[in-house]
Amino acid sequence: MNIKLVECPRDAMQGFNSFIPTEMKIKYLNALLKVGFYAIDCGSFVSSKAIPQLADTAEVLKSIEIGNSKSQLLVIVANERGVEHASEFDIVNTVGFPFSISEQFQKRNTNQSVAEAWEHLINIKQLADQSNKNLQVYLSMGFGNPYGDQWSVQLALDWCKKLADIGVKYINLSDTIGKAIDTDITKMFQLCLKELPEIEFGAHFHTRPDNYLKNITAAYNAGCRKFDSAMKGFGGCPFAEDKLTGNLPTESLISFLNSINVTTDIDRNAFDEAYLLSSVVFS
Repeated sequence: MNIKLVECPRDAMQGFNSFIPTEMKIKYLNALLKVGFYAIDCGSFVSSKAIPQLADTAEVLKSIEIGNSKSQLLVIVANERGVEHASEFDIVNTVGFPFSISEQFQKRNTNQSVAEAWEHLINIKQLADQSNKNLQVYLSMGFGNPYGDQWSVQLALDWCKKLADIGVKYINLSDTIGKAIDTDITKMFQLCLKELPEIEFGAHFHTRPDNYLKNITAAYNAGCRKFDSAMKGFGGCPFAEDKLTGNLPTESLISFLNSINVTTDIDRNAFDEAYLLSSVVFS
């Protein structure tokens, strides 16, 4: 079974109040690189004023030990300058761009309108191609939003088709604020996988302790085979209304896969070491 697990320390770290020392970030990433994840969302090249926690991403990338790790590395960008920074690092395989179908959230998250973000996205795609980087788009607010903006499964699918039209091949359907319901998750993945088979779709869920299992199950049963998560569920969206909403816990995701007899490439000993270290990183 070809299951792709993406660990997201970047998402876990970016909203953490206390600055995590650079050396600790390097130590944590080095531990994660031994686990066997398909990819690691390891940092971001965005404004240091917007996300001061990740202002040291370049320094971290220069110091981590990729070694024989099979894990790909991904960084988040918000504009063309971010792609230019990412292109300086051969070890970075993918740049990720958060694109919201909610006008209100796009403004809150990146201080751009949807139209402005779309223009940036077109340029980012071209720059990523020139730099031999994959581009992964996070379709944020992919399962609805609290701002009164229009949303439907068909509208989200139409945006996925627009992304495909400009050459995007990797899309993560994102429950940004932890409000997705399993029936919508099922419909979204079934339709997207059926109508856009050339696209690799993934799930990026921000969840609560009482809904993560429903979300994973709905996505998996609908055909999703790529999941983002973070150890112990650290992180999540700062705009979520519920403080219990965080990232999908990696250990819960792996437990689910084990329960249905899906094997992964995870090295259990390396996972346990990184898991213990995560408590120190986010202490």
